[in-house]
Amino acid sequence: MSAILTAEHISKSFVNHKALDDVSVSIPRGKIYGLLGPNGAGKTTLIRIINHITAPDSGTVTFNGHPLCADDVRNIGYLPEERGLYKKMKVGEQALFFARLKGLSKSEATAALKEWFERLEISGWWDKKVEELSKGMAQKVQFIVTVLHRPELLVFDEPFSGFDPINAGILKREILRLRDEGSTIIFSTHNMESVEELCDNITLINKSHDILSGSVTEIRERFADNRYRLTYSGDPAVLVASVAQLGLSVEMADDDKRGHRVAIIGLPETEVKRPLLESANRTVDIIGFEQIIPSMDDIFVSAVRASEAAQPEITNDKN
Repeated sequence: MSAILTAEHISKSFVNHKALDDVSVSIPRGKIYGLLGPNGAGKTTLIRIINHITAPDSGTVTFNGHPLCADDVRNIGYLPEERGLYKKMKVGEQALFFARLKGLSKSEATAALKEWFERLEISGWWDKKVEELSKGMAQKVQFIVTVLHRPELLVFDEPFSGFDPINAGILKREILRLRDEGSTIIFSTHNMESVEELCDNITLINKSHDILSGSVTEIRERFADNRYRLTYSGDPAVLVASVAQLGLSVEMADDDKRGHRVAIIGLPETEVKRPLLESANRTVDIIGFEQIIPSMDDIFVSAVRASEAAQPEITNDKN
């Protein structure tokens, strides 16, 4: 699949600290790409370079097959973490103003805005002043203004910050819809649950370096440690004895939500699965058997700790 944007060997320094050190990412067209990392890792600096707000000290950024330039900004929608609306203006008036700046006619902008306000359940706020909006409502307005002109690439910096679960769900639904309709989306987040729900690919940045990249599915499988979850009904002691005959150890976990017993079994090799299941099936009633795939939260913590252990002296980016 072709990349809509590539950033190759990007380095950027500010006074007293190095923000990015030889970072490379390739954003597949039509996918949702997560930029992950602790505070100060360098994510925001990379996002600003992608949006042509600042330039790298070295490295190249390519957009649609050519070097990124100022004219490309019209094809990029950017929702920064630092939100900002004119508090004394009416909501609809301000949204219309921003839409016109992005090249929509008044009639096009009005029709599109009315549709988006309906989608995000804020139609009743069209004639209210911005200062009357809650933080979440204001963020919805800025999200609409960012996506309204349907740019090829959308960049969201912490888009779910300040949202309650219901409104975060509404926003996630719309982000997925935009992807399904052809948009490419980059977003920075600390919320690993959102990564698992939304992202096709990720790059994890820590202490100015990209330390992990790939598809979410491939990364989770890569970090799996060959442990399996056996759900069953029966006598745990009998199961343990049966499994011990194969030289395997069993860790008993809490019962699942339906009250079934759960055992965690580590396998030295996949070839042991068949004899394990045959042995267990003779002693208990097997309900389920699946490999334990680590969550993105577990992977995030593991990768960051490993990176920090290897590079303890690198100066952090304050962004």
